[in-house]
Amino acid sequence: MISKRSLKVDSSGIRKVFELAAKMQNPVNFSIGQPDFDVPEELKEVAIKAIKDGFNRYTVTQGIEALREKVIEYVEKTKGRKYASNEVIITSGVSGGLMLALMSIVDPGDEIVFFDPYFVMYKHLTNLIDGVPIIVDTYPDFSINEEKLKKAITPKTKAIILNNPCNPTGYVYSKKDIETVVKIAKENNLLLISDEIYDGFVYDTEFFSPAKIYDNVLILGGFSKTYAMTGWRLGYALGPSEIIAQMIKLQQYSFVCAPSPFQYAAVKALEYDTSSFKETYRKKRDLIYNGIKDSFNIIKPGGAFYIFPALKKGDVSEFVEIAIKNNVLIIPGNVFSEKNTNFRISFAAKDEDILRGVEILNKIAKEFYEKF
Repeated sequence: MISKRSLKVDSSGIRKVFELAAKMQNPVNFSIGQPDFDVPEELKEVAIKAIKDGFNRYTVTQGIEALREKVIEYVEKTKGRKYASNEVIITSGVSGGLMLALMSIVDPGDEIVFFDPYFVMYKHLTNLIDGVPIIVDTYPDFSINEEKLKKAITPKTKAIILNNPCNPTGYVYSKKDIETVVKIAKENNLLLISDEIYDGFVYDTEFFSPAKIYDNVLILGGFSKTYAMTGWRLGYALGPSEIIAQMIKLQQYSFVCAPSPFQYAAVKALEYDTSSFKETYRKKRDLIYNGIKDSFNIIKPGGAFYIFPALKKGDVSEFVEIAIKNNVLIIPGNVFSEKNTNFRISFAAKDEDILRGVEILNKIAKEFYEKF
């Protein structure tokens, strides 16, 4: 009864650890990519009012006009590109946008290129629709190597996915990195899918979108991380009108529309000042990085709320098991990578939990290394 397609997809390693956390007593939960703050009260009130005012029915498939206009305005202001009304769709989260985008462009055997380490859905969604994931190594510093990327491109390549800032590493691609990807995309007439869900958490530089320098870009963005609306399932996509048209058509037969009352709250969200959230997470980044940098090999993250340490020696899976036994939940690197040399920490946690986790990780790392 089970399709071969579904068997290509593994259960999420992140969700397994997330479910484990629910059964543990007061763990240090570094596992899930979810803000530790709640949706701002002002935005909750807009959603509540929309529900009470009866905005609970289907919207048009592409999303309410007020939100689409506000997204266009936001993207022009923050990313330097003006989009038309037929170049935007409101999606059920960035995950929904990614699924619609891949279904719109991928035929069986088409190749989708992305960078290792990668967000878990890229590989599994590509497999799910009978595409072929082509994974380009970026170890050890997570920057993009032009020659490696060139070698990955074939006549079957349909698109390149860029996640900036990156989950799981927190790496923020430099302008040079992005120009390298754009150059190769242009040379091969490829779509560049730019997953920008963490654009609100860039700490040391200005965010730079490839849409500023390349026409054939599909921007994926959303509200889950910047506004803590993870359960509200709201995202957006902007790009070439012919791709957006296909995404709208496919949404009619899948998600139907993004959740109605929350679309009204999202209009207000794009006017909300989130600079305090970014500053709070910058401090959390520094707290975790400075706390564990001597125990592990780490590239300091420039964005998002992840850090991706590598062990100095020993097996990562064994280390992760020891950490979990010591009440610290972390994710092994092979969930996000073809390698298993690192592990992911989400520092979207209370400061006291970060400090507690730092103490435990340093202690078990010291004991772990002494075995070798």
